[in-house]
Amino acid sequence: MLDELRQIVTEVSKSADLRAALDLIARRVQSALDVSVCSVYVLGGDEAEAVEPSLVLQATEGLNKSMVGQVSLALDEGLVGLVARRAEVINLEDASTHPAFKFVTDIGEEPYHGFLGVPIIHRGDVLGVLVVQARERRRFSDDQESFVVTLATQLASAIRHARASGELMRTGNEPGGFDSAFSARGLPGSPGVVFGTAVVVADGQSLEMVEDREVDDIDHELAVLDSAIEAVRQEFEQLKIDFARASGSEEENLLFDAYIRMLSGGSLVEAIEQHIRTGQWAGAALRDAIAEHAAVFEQMSDAYLRERAQDIRDLGNRVLHKLHAESAGPTEWPEQIVLVGNDLSASHLAEVPTERLVGIVSSTGSGSSHLAILARALGVPAAMGVSDLPISRLRNKEVVVDGYRGLVVVRPRGSLREEMRRLAREEAELTEELAALRDEPALTSDGVRVAMHVNIGLLSDMAPSLTVGAEGIGLYRTEVPFQIRKQFPGEEEQAHIYREALETFAGKPVVLRTLDVGGDKPLSYFPIREDNPFLGWRGIRLVLDHPEIFLTQIRAMLKASAGLNNLHILLPMISAVDELDQSLAYIAQAFDEVSEEVGEIQRPKIGVMIEVPSAVYQADALASRCDFLSIGTNDLTQYLLAIDRNNERVASRYDALHPAVLAAIRDVCAAGARQDCEVAVCGELSGDPLGAVLLLGMGIHSLSMSAGSLPRIKWVIRSFSHADAQALLAEAMRCERPAEIRTLLNQALDDRGLGGLIRAGRH
Repeated sequence: MLDELRQIVTEVSKSADLRAALDLIARRVQSALDVSVCSVYVLGGDEAEAVEPSLVLQATEGLNKSMVGQVSLALDEGLVGLVARRAEVINLEDASTHPAFKFVTDIGEEPYHGFLGVPIIHRGDVLGVLVVQARERRRFSDDQESFVVTLATQLASAIRHARASGELMRTGNEPGGFDSAFSARGLPGSPGVVFGTAVVVADGQSLEMVEDREVDDIDHELAVLDSAIEAVRQEFEQLKIDFARASGSEEENLLFDAYIRMLSGGSLVEAIEQHIRTGQWAGAALRDAIAEHAAVFEQMSDAYLRERAQDIRDLGNRVLHKLHAESAGPTEWPEQIVLVGNDLSASHLAEVPTERLVGIVSSTGSGSSHLAILARALGVPAAMGVSDLPISRLRNKEVVVDGYRGLVVVRPRGSLREEMRRLAREEAELTEELAALRDEPALTSDGVRVAMHVNIGLLSDMAPSLTVGAEGIGLYRTEVPFQIRKQFPGEEEQAHIYREALETFAGKPVVLRTLDVGGDKPLSYFPIREDNPFLGWRGIRLVLDHPEIFLTQIRAMLKASAGLNNLHILLPMISAVDELDQSLAYIAQAFDEVSEEVGEIQRPKIGVMIEVPSAVYQADALASRCDFLSIGTNDLTQYLLAIDRNNERVASRYDALHPAVLAAIRDVCAAGARQDCEVAVCGELSGDPLGAVLLLGMGIHSLSMSAGSLPRIKWVIRSFSHADAQALLAEAMRCERPAEIRTLLNQALDDRGLGGLIRAGRH
């Protein structure tokens, strides 16, 4: 039976589509178990259909095949419904005697008694039921039950993908068009709800497909490369102009300047030219140089930094397209463009008229990708990482993008269409209202003010921050310059980078976090191998063991701050007071050295990141030694709940509104108040409207988030009194489950007319 099982699994994996797989399962299971009937029921009805879920017969061997697609059972109907409702196996000697048994006309199951029903489950969600029936009265054996359970697990993934592609929206007698509504969900990229027409970016030739060629004329290859790079540079220059016109500001050009600089004679271009000089043609040289540069980022576990590898590959593909003189994009554009692609990134915006762009959908990426950052700055809703979407079949289809939830709905119909239209109208009104708050403070109705800061990782990320009224940088990740180089950057090089950030926000606080690498974020030129990198040699632990690295960075920060006096230094992964004391001693040493070299400078404020449980319990001692605490809710949640948020098997259990996480944050705030030490939050909870209400109630002094989240959080704060937020916090802390807290907060926002923001707080 084991060999039979392996053979069936192999054949299912090679099936042309889901229907072929279901028919194969039904046929092969009937034969392998020598039973009378094998049938597959699939759960239908979702957000896109706006109907109650029901179990539809999608394949059978032994029953009336003409009833495929016609028989539908509610979850409270029959034994099949019972299996789905309970999400457990039901094995009966005589099904007809069970109280849940339901007779279905014309299906042809009257002669059958033995019944085995197995739920088809994917990550906790029941997708259908696999049924085996026997003519005689008998219970199926443990081996037979295990056999069917194993096959049900194989079907789960196939059914999930088929739902997204729309295969299951058709009954067995329909021709198989692509006219029904369906939906797919990814990750929130940029908030908003919008209707538009899908414009699909063709994949074209990729760098991986480039073959080696022998070349005789190296100068010709260099000239061809230069021409292609110049063409891409010009596209970005034009995109800068279009973007500034669309957003009403010139400041966002910093974002595109980062791409232009990469194509303007830096290390990337030099590497390509060097490969050409060794005898490679331009395409192969481009392929190898891009692979080398992208590999530096690919090895990083930090999601934000991994996104930079995609940026480099995208630039390479665009240059490759120019080398092949390929034309990109259609010539006739719809009025409302939703840009859709498999590996979509920021540079693809150059292919469409920006003034018509209303939405973005990418099968890869996350909210930290440059594409998402740019979308938020433009006010364009975006859904990222929508991997289940059949992109090749979306061209010219009507699409709705809900960027709050990372949801994409294709061809919405009936009541669903009306509901999405209503949300889109609300969103347009909300965007207009939020724009008027740009220069207004985040001030509660009873006079409590919260500073609104932004998180950035590259200098180019500052551009969107300048359009939303950010009052400073709450978290600047300084590790990027270290990770894109082949050696440690020098003091002057670092000082130049930090100076640009400090000058851009002159007169406003800029929090520079010290080097946070090691363990799960290794440097290619400083290899570290560990069995458990998340609990290993990283952050402050690494630099304290290498004070020459730490002192160089602190000196660079201090030099960059001369005359500006807006530098704040943040220390990551502090888990003990000894680490803080040692860090402060090194900072004092660097301060004295720089003061002797450049003259009088202002002593910066020093902060500690609270992101490990030990720091929560020592918050009083830490707060008494520093100027501010900054709570990193992402890592704190991960460590408190022992959940890797990047592990898809457990990521759904990761929740910053878990009562234990909220209790930890509350305790840190209380410690800060006792020590007269300001407390900030720089994790994703700051950008969640629900979380922001609770943080307001805890007395947080400043919130730091992505630029796209800032206007909405400001609106939330201005809609509450501090007293009301405190009362909600007290009620939330009496809850035992995150779901209860969400229900409470959703109702509070809805009561204040903030319905447009509630979607952002839902999973």
